Amino acid sequence: MKPTGLHLLLSFQCSRECDHCFVWGSPFQRGAMTGETVKGVLDQAEDMKSVERISFGGGEPFLYYPVLLSAVRMAARRGFRVGVSTNAYWASCESDCTEWLSPLAGLIEDLTISSDWYHWEADLKQHVLNVCAVAQDLGIAVQVRSVVFPGSLDEERDPQILESPVEYRGRASVELAPEAPQVSWLEFKSCACGDLRDPKEVQIDPYGNVHVCEGITVGNLLKRPLREICEDYEPDLHPIVGPLLQGGPVELVLRYGLDHKMHYADACHACYDARLALRGRFPEILAPDQMYGVKRELDPLGSLSDSVADET
Repeated sequence: MKPTGLHLLLSFQCSRECDHCFVWGSPFQRGAMTGETVKGVLDQAEDMKSVERISFGGGEPFLYYPVLLSAVRMAARRGFRVGVSTNAYWASCESDCTEWLSPLAGLIEDLTISSDWYHWEADLKQHVLNVCAVAQDLGIAVQVRSVVFPGSLDEERDPQILESPVEYRGRASVELAPEAPQVSWLEFKSCACGDLRDPKEVQIDPYGNVHVCEGITVGNLLKRPLREICEDYEPDLHPIVGPLLQGGPVELVLRYGLDHKMHYADACHACYDARLALRGRFPEILAPDQMYGVKRELDPLGSLSDSVADET
């Protein structure tokens, strides 16, 4: 594969804990890139030759603003097109927005705001409006993306917001899927998650894992060069991607003889459920823990402890 874009998850930590989040972002999650890790990723991106765009997200990348700003500067200096995604938690007023965004002006080509528009209080909606106003003055293109929740009110729609449906994986598989209309598992004979055979963008998490879909990894660039990982990628032979390409989540279940539910909210829900069952067999591929609801938290004594989300 020859990806043209890398999406760097600067952190799994987030200021919010949205029901739809497929990477289980949370104020309590741990896992963040260092500046040195970012530099190493950009070095490897240059070596790839095919990579044209670097984007930064999370979690919430603005929680690690010094690292984000340094990363954006490094990427822009190397000639990459740069984008950033945020939930705009920091945009309480326009003057604050100016402080946060001015250093990014001229370096990023776009800023994507992830906004749960229908479910935010009025002051949080105002954050989005603040960003849009300041970004326009600074010459930064802004796109607002909103996940359309079941039962969203049509009269509150804003035509300037790019809407996308819920994908029932990650936290959404627990919080939202049970209330969604259910379909027979036998209907899910194809993968709904982009082009797994030749993805044009791959994600890099804080631990160096290279994802072709969130939670499905093909290597770790801290252990092996990204160029080699991409050159050696054989999707049909990959133990997770191969079955998905052949027959979607249904094939994944049949290939490994998995117990399964009879109905799911969508193909992502069926795939995620199967992957949860397979993590013991493929721990390095179905990684990291954060993608599967395991929170790496700090206990009161300051040491790391694990907690697992309720998957029932």
